[in-house]
Amino acid sequence: MQSVQRMLGYMRKAIQEFDMIENGDHIAVGVSGGKDSMVLLMGLMELRRFIGIDYKLTAITLDPMFHGESTDYSPVAELCEKGGVEYKLIPTDIGQVVFDVLKEPNPCSLCAKMRRGALHEATKAAGCNKLALGHNYDDAVETFMMNLFNEGRIGCFAPVSYMSRRDLTVIRPMVLAPERDVIRCAEGAELPIVKSKCPAAGHTYRQTTKELLKELEKTNRGVTARIFGAMRRAKVDGWAGKEFADYVSKTSVRS
Repeated sequence: MQSVQRMLGYMRKAIQEFDMIENGDHIAVGVSGGKDSMVLLMGLMELRRFIGIDYKLTAITLDPMFHGESTDYSPVAELCEKGGVEYKLIPTDIGQVVFDVLKEPNPCSLCAKMRRGALHEATKAAGCNKLALGHNYDDAVETFMMNLFNEGRIGCFAPVSYMSRRDLTVIRPMVLAPERDVIRCAEGAELPIVKSKCPAAGHTYRQTTKELLKELEKTNRGVTARIFGAMRRAKVDGWAGKEFADYVSKTSVRS
């Protein structure tokens, strides 16, 4: 299946370029049930067969329990069972705290912070040394733009981050994959998607930034790719990578 093979190619390149996975790694995969995390889980399961690295996977889902209601994550459990991957579903009170107790007018930041802490804790409890998240190429550019517009700073999440306080490494194997190819892969592989019950879904600043970039693409085709290239050339937060750094070095010598 072409869409799946293309996705595996993106992931394999990112893993090798940024030294994401080593023999003996036990990787927790953060799975929300959305298209990105389901493609990530499937991709890491498939790559074990031929990438030449011996690693173990455990899938972890945090149920936010929005308005006290649980979500049906059986599609995730079925995919894990099919791939022989241990699955942990952990109910939390994140949704209730953010929306019902604190009634946050801008909930995304607090929700993300709480989910991040809970996921890190669950990863360590599962005996994993690495945590894989499903951020893609478009997510990286959007995050860069949000940091620039909102905080006036140059920054983005890194492809690989080591957190010394928890002795945990966070990896993002899909960072070279455009969102359109993630969607095609999910559809081509007929992956089941768990619809989010988040009250703020579709009304976030990230969605606004996504729409802004789409508008810019209409009048300035390729602007997203140029922003991504600028991030890499500037080596923002570890984005250069081995191959890109070597390319820039050779280009500089020739010039």
